[in-house]
Amino acid sequence: MSTPTVREQFLVISALGANPMELTNVLCRASHENRCAVVTSRLTRHGECSALVLQISGSWDALARLESGLPLLAKKHAFTVNVVRSAALENRPQALPYVAYVSAAYRSDIVNELCQFFIDHQVELENLTCDTYLAPQTGGTMLNATFTVTLPAGTQISWLRDQFLDFADAMNLDALIEPWRPQNPM
Repeated sequence: MSTPTVREQFLVISALGANPMELTNVLCRASHENRCAVVTSRLTRHGECSALVLQISGSWDALARLESGLPLLAKKHAFTVNVVRSAALENRPQALPYVAYVSAAYRSDIVNELCQFFIDHQVELENLTCDTYLAPQTGGTMLNATFTVTLPAGTQISWLRDQFLDFADAMNLDALIEPWRPQNPM
């Protein structure tokens, strides 16, 4: 799909259901049938539940038709749905994308402490992935977290990196922050 035009508008749809394939199929089909386009999508499984988030673009009337039909689809296919009107993310050409990787023995306060660190340094969160697992050697619960963040223009990177590593040491976290790189460079 080409770059969205100024006239296009956006919906963000979040849905929870038991069957990830059916959930994705139903919502993508409904989008297509209402002359809308899926701009971004994320699906994750959480136990027996799957969470799907879609950003949909289209004209105002196409989005209105899609939005009005979603409650019936949700009821018919046994999933919950939430819809929010959205705008395109503004360009931030001077901002710098970075990734912070954290691994540690699990504690319930780690993620909120990391979020507070980034808030205190005016760093924007773009994506967060967090998983826990049992360490095969010890049986202890471990946490792996990946924060994709955007550093504001003018951030002194070496200073922020030092602050982050000092913070991680104080929290007893194994952590690294580095520039974001595309997964499939051309």
